Amino acid sequence: MIVSTRGRYALRVMIDLAEHSEEERIPLKEISARQEISQKYLEAIMTLLSKNGFVDAVHGKGGGYKLNREAKDYKVGEILRLTEGSLAPVSCLEKNAPECPKHNSCRTISMWTKLDNLVSGYLDSVSIADLMQK
Repeated sequence: MIVSTRGRYALRVMIDLAEHSEEERIPLKEISARQEISQKYLEAIMTLLSKNGFVDAVHGKGGGYKLNREAKDYKVGEILRLTEGSLAPVSCLEKNAPECPKHNSCRTISMWTKLDNLVSGYLDSVSIADLMQK
């Protein structure tokens, strides 16, 4: 599993929003400057986060972004699944994947399943609040 730039940036943005949660709304321009991410690329990430209820977005003058939940209530796993689509180590374990014709005789499926469970379990145990700790 390789996490894309979009996934890594989404985590950085969520941490940034959590660290500035005392502000009413945070303009995209400020997030972009602090995180050194282009505004255009950041817009796509924020649209994804907003459409899926992770952040609240208000456009126009006085607009910006804020978290919809407490930082402790956001898990890294859910953010990465949103941005990456899947965390599965092999395609046959992805959600809605067609069953592999070798599934019943596969000697490696139990290993991949255990790895998938370990990765998912770990990422689902880490919150944005955890990542805010230095």
